[in-house]
Order: sequence, then structure tokens, then C-alpha cells
Amino acid sequence: MAGIVACVLLSLVTVVHSQVQTAFMEYMQTRIGGLEERIAQWHDHSNRYSSELRDFKNQVLKMLENIEKERDSVRNEVENTNVRVDRLEREVDYLETQNPAPPCVEIDEKLTELHMNKKKKNEKYEKLTGCPKAEIADNAEPDVVQSPPAIRKSYCSDTISQVNAMKILKRYGSSAGLWTKDPIGNSERVYVLDGAGNDTVFVFPRMKEFTLSTSTRKAARIKLPFPWVGTGHIVYGGNLFYVRQGEEFQVIKFNLANKTVVDSAVLPIEDQVPVYGLSKHNFIDIVADEEGLWVIYATKENEKNICLAKLDSNNLGIEQMWDTPCPIENAESAFVVCGTLYVVYNTKLPSRSRIQCVFDVSGTISNENVPVVYFPKRYGSHSSMKYNPKERQIYAWDDGYQIIYKLSMKPKDELY
Repeated sequence: MAGIVACVLLSLVTVVHSQVQTAFMEYMQTRIGGLEERIAQWHDHSNRYSSELRDFKNQVLKMLENIEKERDSVRNEVENTNVRVDRLEREVDYLETQNPAPPCVEIDEKLTELHMNKKKKNEKYEKLTGCPKAEIADNAEPDVVQSPPAIRKSYCSDTISQVNAMKILKRYGSSAGLWTKDPIGNSERVYVLDGAGNDTVFVFPRMKEFTLSTSTRKAARIKLPFPWVGTGHIVYGGNLFYVRQGEEFQVIKFNLANKTVVDSAVLPIEDQVPVYGLSKHNFIDIVADEEGLWVIYATKENEKNICLAKLDSNNLGIEQMWDTPCPIENAESAFVVCGTLYVVYNTKLPSRSRIQCVFDVSGTISNENVPVVYFPKRYGSHSSMKYNPKERQIYAWDDGYQIIYKLSMKPKDELY
């Protein structure tokens, strides 16, 4: 009996084990079938995504090819436009040279009466800048006179209306420098100060020799007792007024005839900073106009804007100082015409220079009633721009090129 029970139990265990094994195998087959199905779906999706990605890549490549073609087309159009603009500027310059600006006419009686009735600040300015005579050393060059009638007898009441023409003389020297002529007297000498730091002045007898010369062999050399710094120097009344290189910014008055220092002075200006944002080598810029010498500078106290001062050419004393609204940032150079400061601006990547800020010490004109004046397109960046009040043109040094800008003027009262 016990054996029969054992056999029955064994048979039941065998049957149960067989059923469990069968169920487990079916379950595993079902799971594996599901996994195979999901893998097949993944392969299908992967193939579809690969196909879509390949199509998208081909579309992007076609778009890039089209963009490259469009870019080449735009580049060609821009180059053609630049050529046309350059041609137009040359044609405009040529037409303007055929119609030169009229000479400065002396002030009439009505304008004189109007000028005499101005406010106190203008009367103070008249007293300050009333066409002073320039003192020349007794042993100065024989062709330098005390003061020409064009500057001494005429009251200056003009402002710049436009740059009438541009003439490129040559390429000479380094990227920074200045060249100029003496506006006082009848001398035709051309003075060249090459570099933002040097001690030798080259003097050419006439413009012709400077233009035709390929070297400095036709130029006289004047070695200065002290080297200069920057390009803010000027020749005026037979003397070179230049900024000495050193711990202090000392102005030297050097007689070019007898080659001696006439005077020197440290200007009452503290904590100076570069006066032009795009010309870091200039801390003091000495300029001349119809009414004498001026100093353009900047200080830490007023580090965002340019300052102006009237300089006595006899004793290097400061007669009066002004804070101007003209910003230092992106300023390239500046000059004074008829008592008005004109600041020239550009961009860090040199573009077309323009007069974008003016400051008239008499208060007659302001930025609101003065149009922006552009200079013709040229090579790089102006390191110096020296206005000649006798010739009414600017001697500019542009990346090693010597350029003359001829100016057109009009009376200040026509701006209203």
C-alpha cells in the first residue's frame, strides 16, 4: 500500500513538474517573441531615422551650397558697389575742384556792429582772441614776417561746410607722423616730423621737392635738443612748438632759424590721459588757427571728454581753458578753425572719418546746427591733421600717406 502511494505521488510530482516546465517555456517563448518584435521595430525606426537624417544632411548641404553662391554674389555686388562709390567720390572731388570755394571775405559793417553787440561772454572772447600778432625772433629766417594781412586784418567768422577736395601727395615715412607748413609769413618750406617719437626734423625747401623726392637727400635736417612724443606739434612764426618726451609733458618752443630753444613750459594740466581714443600716443595736440595757438588735451578728472585751451605763443602761458562736450572715445584727431574745435571720429577698424562734434568757444555755433562733415575714403587712420589758416586746408598724415584736404567755408550766421 505504501508503495502504491509513493508511486502515485511520484507520478503527480512528475506531472506537475512537466506542467510547470511547459508553462515556463511558454512564458519564456512569449517574452523572447516580444523582445524580438521590439528589436524588429527598433531596426525599422533606426533605418527610417537614418534615411531621414541622410535626407536632411543632403538638404543642408544644398542649402549651404546655395548660401555660398549667394555670398559670392553679394560679395561681388559689394565690390562693384565699392568701385562705383570710389568712382563717384573721384568724380565729385573732380567737380568740386572745378568750383573752388570762394576766398574768405572781410567782415562788413553790419556784421561788425552785430559782433560788437554780443553778450559778455562773446566780448570776453573777442578780447582774448582778437587776431594777435605773432612775435618772431630777431634772428629768424628772412622770409618770415611778423604777421600776414590775411590773418592779421580779417576777423574770422567762418565754419566748415564741407571737404572740398583731397589730394594725395605721396607715401613717406612711418605710419604715424606729421607734416606742415608755417602759416605765418611767406615761407614755402615743408616740415616733416616722422614717427610718434624722434628728434630729427626734415625740411624741404618747397612742396615740389617734397613731392618728387624719393628720399630725404633733398631735405635739410634739424636735430632737436630733446626728442618729441606723439604727433601734436606745430610750426608757427618761425618756431617749432613741440611736446618733449619725458616724465612730464613739457612744451618746447624751438627757433628753426638759429636752432635754439626760445622757451619751455610745463602746462598747468594734471593727470593727463590720451586725448584721442584711436591715437594713444597723443597726450597734447598743439594746433593753430586764424587767431593763434591752441592746446587740445584730456585729463583723468574729465576723462570722457576732450578739453581745449588757448596758448600764448609768446610765453607759452595758458590764457583760458574749456571743457568740451566732445567725447574721447573713437576720436581720431582734431583741429581748430576760427575759434571752433572740430573733432574727427572713426572706428577701430578704420572707415570713413567724419567731423561729428564741434565746440565753438564763442558759443555762436553748436552740434545741433552743424552738419556732419565726411572726409573722402582713404587708406587707414589719421595720426595727425594740421589746419593751415593761411591756405585754409589740412595737412594730414594717413598711415604713412601725406594728404591735403581743401575746405569749403561759410559764415557761422548762415547756420541758423
